[in-house]
Amino acid sequence: MRLLDANILMYASFDVFPQHVHTRKWLDARLNDNDTPLGIPWESITAFVRLSSNPRIMSPAISVADAWNQVRSWLAQPCVWTPVATARHRHYLDAFLNISEMNYKLVADAQLAALAMEHGLVMVSADSDFRLFLGLRVEDPTI
Repeated sequence: MRLLDANILMYASFDVFPQHVHTRKWLDARLNDNDTPLGIPWESITAFVRLSSNPRIMSPAISVADAWNQVRSWLAQPCVWTPVATARHRHYLDAFLNISEMNYKLVADAQLAALAMEHGLVMVSADSDFRLFLGLRVEDPTI
């Protein structure tokens, strides 16, 4: 069981990224595997909508409506679910926010890492910063 970071959604969706082909194949395979749940958290969903519709990041950017339609198609897959924080979230977040390398750039990563840990999920991201969080299993499908 896996938890997706927004960068995986972006790479899989847009062919302007060099990671596109490999990541798209990987995500398509996961979306077609109805036996293995695939977690797409709200944090990654809203980041995908925000980034893909921002003309300073994507050229050309897509509309918010088009980005949301893409999200809706992912959420419609039987294997996809949206994990949310539980009572255990605070425990993991507290530990991750107190690592020696912590700074403002890692706060959102710490939140996703805590979500993955409390649900026993592998964090799927191309962001190597996730390897800073002790005990978190990380997978990078872009390599």
